[in-house]
Amino acid sequence: MRQTVLDLEESKIREVANAGMGRSDVLAFWFGESDEVTPDFIRQAAIESLQAGETFYAHNLGLPELREAIAAYTTKLHGPVGAERIAVTSGGVNALMLAVQAVVDAGDEVVAVTPVWPNLTAQAQIMGAKLKRVSLQPRDGAWKLDLQALLAAITPATRLLIVNAPNNPTGWTLSRAEQQAIVAHCRATGTWILADEVYERLYYAPSSNGCAPSFLDVAQPEDRLIVVHSFSKSFLMTGWRLGWLVMPPSLTHAMGKLIEFNTSCASVFTQRAAIAAITRTDEVTPRVVQHLKLCRDTLVPLLQKLPGVQVAPADGGMYAFFKLDGYGDSLALAKRLVAEAGIGLAPGNAFAPEAQGWLRWCFASKDLARLRQGVDRLGTWLAAK
Repeated sequence: MRQTVLDLEESKIREVANAGMGRSDVLAFWFGESDEVTPDFIRQAAIESLQAGETFYAHNLGLPELREAIAAYTTKLHGPVGAERIAVTSGGVNALMLAVQAVVDAGDEVVAVTPVWPNLTAQAQIMGAKLKRVSLQPRDGAWKLDLQALLAAITPATRLLIVNAPNNPTGWTLSRAEQQAIVAHCRATGTWILADEVYERLYYAPSSNGCAPSFLDVAQPEDRLIVVHSFSKSFLMTGWRLGWLVMPPSLTHAMGKLIEFNTSCASVFTQRAAIAAITRTDEVTPRVVQHLKLCRDTLVPLLQKLPGVQVAPADGGMYAFFKLDGYGDSLALAKRLVAEAGIGLAPGNAFAPEAQGWLRWCFASKDLARLRQGVDRLGTWLAAK
């Protein structure tokens, strides 16, 4: 086994979840997914595909009709994007890994904005890259980017910049001006940008197109930009493992070859479900976003009332990222909360060393009472300390 693989850290989120899975008395908020089932019309599309016998291989890049549907969806949000720039992948995680494999060699320098979901930094390390972190900075419970520090970290030696915005876990979102500055700088340095924008529709600030600012809004088709999306979050399809890439058209053919050597293709019946989802997105996503905003606006004020809690409402994503004063080890704290309070949260140091002492609470819950009950349990636990 390669030493790089042996040295990979196990998921601290999974470590906490493993301590509480199977316990009916634990309120689980550790994973980044809604507890709402995929809408019926999406599931029915997959069932009909299976009943029609669509159990064979598909094109490496995805069904042409799905690629066209994704292109039309993207164009509606961000301006013209053709199907020749789209590749369907077996999940957003697979899309991210493919993007890194496509542009990063062993020894290359990769800059990542952190805290961030640990898979994004681990994938670069798996490829043997030299990772440089540029940390967001917490201010009054919210995390902000030092743009000049980021630009200074990106030099002609930087092969790839990894940015996740809206960000998991902090909810931080890039502004249009920041994106423009980053694109211009990376053009000058010859640096690729890998933009994880899977939370773009889970955005609660006013916007003209109902989503967060995207690099696609400010980049040219042949810019060194790869954008990753997923059907998981805004379509309630986490278990379906389906995502997509938007890339320069000159990269698409080679990406198809890379998909062949990773997964060959996404399954046809999941792609049929995705066509139903993306062509009828107005029946799903606006309702999901409206409910998640209600979840955020229910949870965050309750957390703010607890003594010693630092938290601010995030503009995007599905998480409340908060700090408990007086507790340094996030992993130990999260395990204590499972064992002693019956609450399952993700430890902040799973996302970056600088998030030590923070906790992530996924508020994507059908039942608001569940969120209130979780805060009650946390408050009771804190009062007993």
